[in-house]
Amino acid sequence: MNPVRGAILLVDDEEKILKRLGRALRDEGHDVAEAASARDALRHLTERQFDLVVIDNVMQGMTGLELVRELSTSMTDSERPQMVLMTAHGSTQIVRDAFKMGVEDFLEKPFEVDELLALARRSVKSHRLQSQKQYLISERDAEFNHYGIVGRSRSMQDVLERCGLVAETKSTVLVTGETGTGKEMVARLIHHRSAQRDMPLIKVNCAAIPETLLESELFGHVRGAFTGATMTKRGKFALADGGSIFLDEIGTMTGAIQSKLLRVLQEREFEPLGAERTQKVDVRVIAATNRDLKQMVADGRFQEDLYYRLNVIPIVLPPLRDRPDDIPVLIDHFVEKHRQRTGKRIDRVEPDVVDALRAYNWPGNVRELENTIERAVVLATGPIVTISAISLLGATSTPSSGLPSPRLHQNIEWVERETIRRALQQAGGVKKDAAEMMGISQRALSYYLAKYRID
Repeated sequence: MNPVRGAILLVDDEEKILKRLGRALRDEGHDVAEAASARDALRHLTERQFDLVVIDNVMQGMTGLELVRELSTSMTDSERPQMVLMTAHGSTQIVRDAFKMGVEDFLEKPFEVDELLALARRSVKSHRLQSQKQYLISERDAEFNHYGIVGRSRSMQDVLERCGLVAETKSTVLVTGETGTGKEMVARLIHHRSAQRDMPLIKVNCAAIPETLLESELFGHVRGAFTGATMTKRGKFALADGGSIFLDEIGTMTGAIQSKLLRVLQEREFEPLGAERTQKVDVRVIAATNRDLKQMVADGRFQEDLYYRLNVIPIVLPPLRDRPDDIPVLIDHFVEKHRQRTGKRIDRVEPDVVDALRAYNWPGNVRELENTIERAVVLATGPIVTISAISLLGATSTPSSGLPSPRLHQNIEWVERETIRRALQQAGGVKKDAAEMMGISQRALSYYLAKYRID
């Protein structure tokens, strides 16, 4: 495995030491910046992010320990680099204070250059692991079957086969399909079967981030780039370096951000907002949308060059209504999942429940089916899931053939009304979030709000 190379800032007011240590670290492949004072170091830290800062304690003006104190109070844990203090004048009190402020290690002068190189390797690796930890844990915990993708139909087997083939490459992938068909799970499957599986998969819902913030979220910014940018921030592309980035709802991007994304795909580089320095990145892009990008290109709302750069490997997810034979398998999968989560004993699902769910149109696709089964498990009064525990919130007009018989409508209406009320309460009254929780469209939610006169 190739050694981990990082961005390192050296801080020392002795020029000879700076040059000697900087040369040694560069020979190891590290990206090194040099600062002749603590103030100069702070300037560097506002312009870019580092994995490691090596600081001499005894300097004119602000001391190294004072710089450590400044960094420990002005930067969050996720923003702060690893810190190593160099000193020939150490004391027990200095060591104690420095450790309290987050210093990871010490180098006592005079020291051998090899000591610094070994320490740099450990520190850079540790910093990278810390920043990636939350992503790796969440992704590994999600591993189940084909990372959550369940289906025996020919169409889903074709999808799984294509995912396996593309995972062996680093090609850009465009996943299309209706809302709720499992586009994020496809991205997860591709990433975890790739050679980059030990690196992070970073997920970005482009539609959920305001236009004014999306560029900063994707590419990062330096301090002072815009009003409110008080600290330098690493963007999602930088966090995904070496791994994969999943861009959901790609069709909502503005033209300006489309242009910047096109440059990343073509040149493998970008500039954070307000920065003058170009940043290289090695990342696989997996994009997804429920929109017709080809039509958007024809309408002038999506860049043609970007479309073809994204659509290298197309994967089309079929809607659930086109694969009804997968519904019984999905029912069993979701019953087991939510039975374990809730701790309820569920032995089986009545055949008429399966028949009703197979006959339903599923406008919210697999996500709606999972939410329906979760409600059924929660509302089941015994070890058997009966039709009385099923409510299909996705119907926006007349009841489908999958809905329960008329004698159960009163019970179902109560369940629907109560489900909507609780979802709105949990979402703080935000309809978009409430609809997403229930796996239905905002239009469907509006229908039910009017139907039950819910304010």
